[in-house]
This record gives sequence, structure tokens and C-alpha cells, in this order.
Amino acid sequence: MSDSLTTETSAAFDAPLELGTHTLTSRLIVGTGKYATYPLMKDCLEASGAQVITVAVRRERLIDAEGNNILDFIDLERYTILPNTAGCFSAEDAVRVARMGREILRNLENPGADWVKVEVLGDKKTLLPDPVATLEATRQLVEDGFQVLCYTSDDPISAQRIKEAGATSVMPAGSPIGSGQGILNPNNIRICLEYLKDGDPDYPVIVDAGVGTASDVAIAMELGCDGVLLNTGIAGADDPLTMAHAMRHACLAGRAACLAGRIPKKLYATASSPDTGIVAPRSQP
Repeated sequence: MSDSLTTETSAAFDAPLELGTHTLTSRLIVGTGKYATYPLMKDCLEASGAQVITVAVRRERLIDAEGNNILDFIDLERYTILPNTAGCFSAEDAVRVARMGREILRNLENPGADWVKVEVLGDKKTLLPDPVATLEATRQLVEDGFQVLCYTSDDPISAQRIKEAGATSVMPAGSPIGSGQGILNPNNIRICLEYLKDGDPDYPVIVDAGVGTASDVAIAMELGCDGVLLNTGIAGADDPLTMAHAMRHACLAGRAACLAGRIPKKLYATASSPDTGIVAPRSQP
């Protein structure tokens, strides 16, 4: 960081993100799906600066058309894997898949074996979360010893209920999964942040889903979110590698802007150069 930052602001900017027992130096979490090739995925993961990457346990394409295994392109010494229950449409299915992911990561000796990103979807068209099944899956997995990072809608009441169920982090959607629409309802995200952090300012809130470009990441961070999880925004870009770099810098810029504090919005213009306190030039004799 620049030496011009105050010591307090610099310390806050550089502060790691605490997610349960996990300490993250990067506040950007990226997925591993939808890449044209595994080598491209590997390069994009590195360019993003992410420390944590998420992998769908129910992945249909663990082995690609060339016979490559995705795990051969993930440095397990460098990345902590966050298994997710993508593709589950019931609490029962999500719990089963989460337990499967835990066993896989235990065998790989990866530190991600103790947590899970929970997704329980309502239907295949919208991929919106089923609020009742999501809450039930969270409760069961918390009781089973998981640290649960829970994907949900941007509804503040649902977010509160999920936190009360013991979730390590609530992850409201910016917009529908893979839609690229960005943060459709920033006011709801603000309310989620207010409710979830009331009396618990360090509780981590991460925007998950719908990010389309770097400005979406910056907006989420400027709102005060603690991190952003994305996949399609990078993997689906015309130039995924360049977009991975952009997402990385947007996350940093958005957090810095949040800590800096934006100016208030005003209806009318305010001159950058004040017209008060100016000494009039002396008249010539």
C-alpha cells in the first residue's frame, strides 16, 4: 500500500478475512467451472490472486475430453478448496454431497475438509435458492461439525435466519447465478450487512453469484461486503486471463474505497475550487 495511507487505514486494508478457522489473505474467492481448458483455469486462478477456490463436488466433468483430471491442475499446497453443493435441490441431497466432499478433501489432506459452501436450489430455470431447504441444510451441517458458508438470496430476513442457524458466513446473491447482471439490489445488500453485523461487526458477508465484470466486484466491496465469490465472470469472459487480473484489482480497489469513505451524493453541483476566503488581487497604482 502507498505510504500516504494512514497507519489505521493501511492496517484495516491489509487485515485478513477470518472465515471461521480459516484466514484469507485474498478477499476474492473464485470457482473452477466453465473454463475451456484446465490449463486456462490454472492460469486464471493464479492471476486472480485467490487463496481459496471452490469446486463442485457433483462436478460432471472431473475428467475432461482429453482425459485430464481437474485435480492435476490445482496446486493443493497453494489453494484451500471450498467444496460446494452446487446442483442440489433438497436439504438431504446437499448434506450428502457436503459429507462426500469432506471425505474427498480429507483423503487429499487439504485444509478445506472442515467447511462447505451450501447451495440448495429451488428450480433449474432461475437457480434461486430454496429458502426452507437452505435453512434446513445449514442447521444439519452445522450440527455435523461443518463451517457453513451459505449461498442465499438478498432477502435480509432469510440472511438473519441463516446466521441464527449457525452459518459461518452468509453469502447473498448479487443477482442470479451466471447471469452477469451484477448487484441488482444494492439496498438489500446494505440491509443484509446492517442486520448481520449488528452487534457483530466482524461477521463475514460475501456476495456470491451474478458478478459479470470488475465494476460489479468493486461495488460489492464498496458497499461494505467482506469478499466476493465468482466464477462465470472470469471463465465466461472473452479473455478470461485478463478478466481474472481485473477482478483481482477491483476487489482491492473496492475495499480501499469502502475504507476511505465516499463523498455524499448531492442534487446540485459543488465547485472543486472554493470561492470563499480568496484574497482579491491588489489594484495597480
